[in-house]
Amino acid sequence: MSSFLVHIDQLTIRRDEQVWQHELKLAPGEMAVVMGPSGCGKTTLLEALAGFLPIASGQLWVAGQAVETWPANKRPVSLLFQQHNFFEHLDVTANLKLGFPSGRPDDQQWQKLLQACQLLGVDALLQRKPDELSGGQKQRLALIRAVLRPQPLVLLDEPFSALDDRYRERAADWLQKEIKTSGRAALLVSHRQEDAEHLADHLLLLE
Repeated sequence: MSSFLVHIDQLTIRRDEQVWQHELKLAPGEMAVVMGPSGCGKTTLLEALAGFLPIASGQLWVAGQAVETWPANKRPVSLLFQQHNFFEHLDVTANLKLGFPSGRPDDQQWQKLLQACQLLGVDALLQRKPDELSGGQKQRLALIRAVLRPQPLVLLDEPFSALDDRYRERAADWLQKEIKTSGRAALLVSHRQEDAEHLADHLLLLE
């Protein structure tokens, strides 16, 4: 177990009449890209790993701990939903800070976040409210918040879907570098083959 940061071990997930089984090992710094047609269980897998859907059997090891029975708020996981989950009454700065323990990033964490905002072209938006942002701006900010949360496993559901080609490539490069240099692991759901070619240390094909 020690050489792997994440071990999805004979994991069975049931939703209605459907049953999925998964097996995957990720070392520190590795990323798996999850692909497959609509309805094949890609988002369902992320929801189960994050604790929002019960795991029928099998084990989920993260950073040396079996966490498959832990509630969602205790799991060492950061999940980026497609809905982005911003509080509309708070400005962008306040929403970004909520990604950190007690809503209080330390100076180093906040500096890293500001650098990511500058790289992805959203540094001028920090005082705005979410309803003043475009879909692509929200997605870049949500990606930054999810990836920089201090959790060993990052789960990303179509994180580039609202981005044009320029920002998609820039965001993918930043994500890959951040996961590798931080020694964490990530699962990324995508429907684009170039994401698999660019980012995947492992490819999980669902049917």
